[in-house]
Amino acid sequence: MGGFFGVASKEDCVFDLFFGVDYHSHLGTRRAGLAVYDEKNGFDKAIHNIENAPFRTKFMSESHSMHGSLGIGCISDFEAQPILVRSHHGTFAVTTVGKINNMKEIVDEIIAKGTHFFEMQNGEVNPTELVAAMINQKENFIEGIRYAQERVEGSISMLILTPRGVYAARDKLGRTPIVLGQKDEGYCASFESFAYLNLGYRDLRELGPGEIVVMTPDGVKTLSAPGTKKKICTFLWVYYGYPSSTYEGVNVEAMRYRCGRLLARRDDAKPDTVAGVPDSGIAHAVGYANESGIPFSRPFVKYTPTWPRSFMPTHQSRRNLIAKMKLIPVHELIQDKSLLLIDDSIVRGTQLRETTEFLYESGAKEVHIRPACPPLLFGCKYLNFSRSGSELELIARRVINELEGCEADEETVRSYADPDSEKYQKMVNGICEKLHFTSLRFHRLDDLVEAVGLPKEDLCTYCWDGQE
Repeated sequence: MGGFFGVASKEDCVFDLFFGVDYHSHLGTRRAGLAVYDEKNGFDKAIHNIENAPFRTKFMSESHSMHGSLGIGCISDFEAQPILVRSHHGTFAVTTVGKINNMKEIVDEIIAKGTHFFEMQNGEVNPTELVAAMINQKENFIEGIRYAQERVEGSISMLILTPRGVYAARDKLGRTPIVLGQKDEGYCASFESFAYLNLGYRDLRELGPGEIVVMTPDGVKTLSAPGTKKKICTFLWVYYGYPSSTYEGVNVEAMRYRCGRLLARRDDAKPDTVAGVPDSGIAHAVGYANESGIPFSRPFVKYTPTWPRSFMPTHQSRRNLIAKMKLIPVHELIQDKSLLLIDDSIVRGTQLRETTEFLYESGAKEVHIRPACPPLLFGCKYLNFSRSGSELELIARRVINELEGCEADEETVRSYADPDSEKYQKMVNGICEKLHFTSLRFHRLDDLVEAVGLPKEDLCTYCWDGQE
């Protein structure tokens, strides 16, 4: 995952850039970078590893030493960026969010024309470097951006820093957001809509699918109009988005309340209390509690001051250990209680099983699980959002394969997506038994779409129903 922030200001932009990028820290924990342009001194860039220290700590020096009126920055879980490129378009810096599924094909195609790429430590090409190379395939800079948007199978959104201004280009189907802010001193572009509010910016507007704009200190100009087809990722609201973020006019926290309410309306469980797995499950649980009348409680709390996000470490054993070590029980709220626990989703199931066992060991009588989205049946092929390296690691896929007696093909897997079918119920029962829950009921996709409040055709729901 990752997020980015860009500024075009009449004054020095580094203060806004530094904190604007920092407000994306919930989206990545491995790499971060800043690039600025100053009319007198030209480009300056810095990239740091942030695995063992927060963004603010690693970039405190640059926040004082860097200067410029134009800048971009990012936080990423993957490649080092922004990268700085010198080409026939001039010098520019670029940062991206997305996923390129046909990378090898494009790399081979460009290498055949006499271009070379630097390999990363894992032997792969930096996707952001590849985007820069695609832009350079065209004589016109805007045509190059359009070419990259169209050529990529998956998605790619980008910010590009040039001496002329900061270009912002949303991926062609709008799977990830780019929102613009404004104040008297200039303009900004951000993945997260809340990132600029405390910096004095006001909401301007959100870019449409495939739209390309250029920001200067004096204004924002559209260079390529938005398309009409949209497929924004629904998982942004369910999990990744920060509570104060808004995508397509729909606030994350408000959507999660609605999600919990709709979960409660279909449920017949009678627990003593409702709780949310910190942090993304809490708002869903509040919505459930408010609708059902069952008291909300926090039977365990998460100790976060020094811990990274639990699913970020490379090795599963470390993820599981950190997830368990972060949870601190409140025994008075657990002992002899029937608990209904809401998490944003079940991916592999390992962490939620350990959380359930942790609650039983702490004295819980029952633990009913209510994920805030449907079973994840397919690994995301459009964005680097999936918390599973392989869809075969998904607990739902493992159970389906056991029920089928073989590795199920996509058509068979899709047949398990209907919540009213016998196959679906067998899958849910299998997951419940394997993870040792008292009971399990997933959120329905039709209810999830209702909670978002946008037409289903505008939403990407591929990971749940396999529909592209």
